[in-house]
Amino acid sequence: MLNFENLLNARLGSLKNAVDDWTETVKKLEKLEEKAAKGLLKKAGKADWKGENAGVTLPFVRKTAKEFCDAATEAQSIRNILRDALAEFKAAKKALQDVVEAAHGKGLHITADGSVEYLVHPGRRSKDFTGPDPSGDDFAKARGEIKSALAKANEADATAARALRTLVGKDQHNFSGTDYESLKQAGRTQDAQDAKAAAKIVAKGDDASPEEIARLNQYFEDNRGDRHFAERFALEVGVKGNLDYWADMGDSSDGSRLGLDHPKEIKELQQNWSLTLAAATHSDSPEMTRWKSDMVKAGDDIIQTRGTSPHGFQVMSNLMRHGVYDNKFLQDFGTAVVVAERRLTGDGGIPTGQAWGSGLGMPWRLNSDGKDLGTDPMAGYMEALGHNPEASLDFFNRSTELEGDKISNWDYFVGQGKDARDWPVDHNGKPKGFDSLGHALEAATLGHSYDDKSPSIPPLKTEEQIEAREARTALMSKIVDTYGSADAVEKQPGIADSLAKMAAGHIDSLNYSTADFGGSQDINGRNARFGTENNHLADFGSSGTTNFLRALAGDEDSYNTISAAQQTYGTSLMASQGDDEGDVKRVALHSIMMHGMLDQTRFEAIGQEFADQKEAANRELEKQGAWRDFAAGAIIGTTVGVASELIIPTRAAAAIAVPLAFEVGGGAAETYMSNQTLDWLKENEFDNKEEALEGIEKARANGQQNAMTPFLNYAHAHGMSEDDAWDFSTKAESSYNDGRNRSDTKDVRGY
Repeated sequence: MLNFENLLNARLGSLKNAVDDWTETVKKLEKLEEKAAKGLLKKAGKADWKGENAGVTLPFVRKTAKEFCDAATEAQSIRNILRDALAEFKAAKKALQDVVEAAHGKGLHITADGSVEYLVHPGRRSKDFTGPDPSGDDFAKARGEIKSALAKANEADATAARALRTLVGKDQHNFSGTDYESLKQAGRTQDAQDAKAAAKIVAKGDDASPEEIARLNQYFEDNRGDRHFAERFALEVGVKGNLDYWADMGDSSDGSRLGLDHPKEIKELQQNWSLTLAAATHSDSPEMTRWKSDMVKAGDDIIQTRGTSPHGFQVMSNLMRHGVYDNKFLQDFGTAVVVAERRLTGDGGIPTGQAWGSGLGMPWRLNSDGKDLGTDPMAGYMEALGHNPEASLDFFNRSTELEGDKISNWDYFVGQGKDARDWPVDHNGKPKGFDSLGHALEAATLGHSYDDKSPSIPPLKTEEQIEAREARTALMSKIVDTYGSADAVEKQPGIADSLAKMAAGHIDSLNYSTADFGGSQDINGRNARFGTENNHLADFGSSGTTNFLRALAGDEDSYNTISAAQQTYGTSLMASQGDDEGDVKRVALHSIMMHGMLDQTRFEAIGQEFADQKEAANRELEKQGAWRDFAAGAIIGTTVGVASELIIPTRAAAAIAVPLAFEVGGGAAETYMSNQTLDWLKENEFDNKEEALEGIEKARANGQQNAMTPFLNYAHAHGMSEDDAWDFSTKAESSYNDGRNRSDTKDVRGY
């Protein structure tokens, strides 16, 4: 595989010479082909062969003439493959050179391994530095161009290598005669060959050997992201074959041990298959358009195996848990499965678990990830929406047409009223599927896949992007209203972590919403200080926001996520005020109040834990300071220098994208972040050997320190006087307690 250094320094002269040599060879062989066809073969055909020559010489002449023809075709194919590969390599190399040449002018440095860094790091700049200050877009564009160039070069390399091996073939005595007009055609041919081979293994069902399953997985992995292969595979297997296969895999009554003995491989197969079909649905060819339509129609079909009889919706939904499926396909599938469920449940008269259950038959296992059996088609469908933000946002804003009626998708799936869906329950009687619902809502409200390893908040540079942002915040407003109590969250077990990430992604609007004490938003300068116009913030209502944060902050993981996001956002809000110390103090006090609100809820939850479980002597009570675990230079991550968002790890979530107040020039954001982290935060853990009250006091000390950290660093960096710091600290304590009071709904004396 080509890496950055290989491609940038590639010497393509030898390949160019090879193309030229093969071009000359083609010309010579074409002349020999012409002579063989018009001369040797033509004369042999006219000759009056008799005796042994009639059965030996004429066939030999014909075979010889054909070999000249095959040799010319094969030589031309080799030339075409090398020619197109050379063109791809040259274009990719040129793209890398352009990135490197443009880097310095933008304040970037491209390392030997292709990493994109600052030319002069903000922390090492002199006070009179006047060089270019790269933006987050500059970093992202450079990285994207490097990644794209390498991907194209490696794809060309792999396709060319395989095509050349095919052309040479295994027959040492005959030319293959394979005709490739271009590298692209060779790639398409390879895709079709792989799809056919994969489909042959699929046709064996669960009678396939473990080695064949491994080979099937390899076909998927080798062609990952290749939409032509994906389409060919989907069409080769067909709608019925696809559903029959997975239903059969979920039925162990026929004695097959494949799924039982090789769960890891089958789990991998399910994921690979899902990714492949997802890629295939983006094709608009007549064949795939018909495939998608037929798949939706087949959802109502009973897929009968030896011992099971799931619906097509149940089977297919488990192949939608991974990958980004086409928007329209998701819309059509979602509408159809809701209509089917309402029919099967008699418009809610029968529990969904019973409607989608196996009845008196044996249960089936359609999902191999270990989370559930895959009987509820809505779980897999919600996972699919969780990977497609646009489709998810559209789904929760739409209604589904029933016979003579409409049902709001939001009310049905998210709402908690009488018309809400009766989600299936597990063996303990607890409702399940809400973690998948949370994933779908994350995508809809945040604008990125819920499991994105490097989540990025969509930009606000075009009218379309701004409209999408406003639609996401409008949906988030409904989230805030719906989950305004701990009881509402607890009724949907598994959704809390998603709600916390949604809160982190909208922490700017949540802060904005609470800066409205007594309806003062019109006179307190809130819009200017929060950058409302630039960031298109939404007002969720002060009391609603407080209730929402209270509902989440009692849970330790959710608290950690939101608290880390608040500290990030509060710091950026201070940075965005420029040199106006008065405004810096005002927004700092507001952020401190938000911390107080979160902390009070957490204190109450800690006290309640010990009131209910006094014997829990070894439980960890509180571990704050999520920031302590990562270095200052890594804080801003892939968006270093932007300050329109930060991607930060917390103990509660692998990564959350936190919106910041304003765009601030590269170094400013990183300086504020690095100042506020390792120098001030220390690890403070409660080992629970003391009484609960002491633990709460320690947690409160941590919370107060986290709340004050951004301002302490500001004061330190700007040389604030002791008198000013004293005065501010007094006000900060009052703001912190104000936040606690907002969140305090019971007698918490002693906390």
